[in-house]
Amino acid sequence: MARLRCERCLRPQNHCLCALIPGLDSQTRVLILQHPSEVGHALNTARLAAMGLKQAQLVVAEVFEDLPALLNVPGYQTRLLFPGEGAATLTLEDGASLPMLLVVPDGTWRKARKLLHLNPLLAALPRVTLSNAPLSRYRLRKAPGPDALSTLEAIVHALHTLEPQTSFDALFAPFDALIEGQIAAMGEQTFQRNHC
Repeated sequence: MARLRCERCLRPQNHCLCALIPGLDSQTRVLILQHPSEVGHALNTARLAAMGLKQAQLVVAEVFEDLPALLNVPGYQTRLLFPGEGAATLTLEDGASLPMLLVVPDGTWRKARKLLHLNPLLAALPRVTLSNAPLSRYRLRKAPGPDALSTLEAIVHALHTLEPQTSFDALFAPFDALIEGQIAAMGEQTFQRNHC
């Protein structure tokens, strides 16, 4: 018999995270473009970020048919948060003239690159990357490097860079609970063997 799930956070009801999910406002708009393979993933941090930010939108697809409408938001400058050739370091000054629409691809690095390949309009956006990224709190997934962050962590760091007067740390409450819940479910020995 399938476990009952919370309809909002999609977690099993006995591990519902809704009480921990904030409703934070921001000047920056966040558009998360999620690869379909991530939707059912137990550690879907993009969904938590989208739920915790009032100015965030989560769209799931491989090819985004309505991308022109999603990217052209009057009064916002659009930037793609993704490393690569020509990516500029995100700074406070980037959001000084116009607020930013920050587009964040969500998936494994391979899947995120595929999203850019399948959506040339997305790949053509001016790119920004993070500097001085903190160590990841995401202890359950193998990272390609020490500066790799989960989608939620990358969004929080970007928002802190663009809006340093506001704290977005409340987004870490459901994130940390999600990680701790997964570790508890697998058992400490299994966690130590596979993730430490």
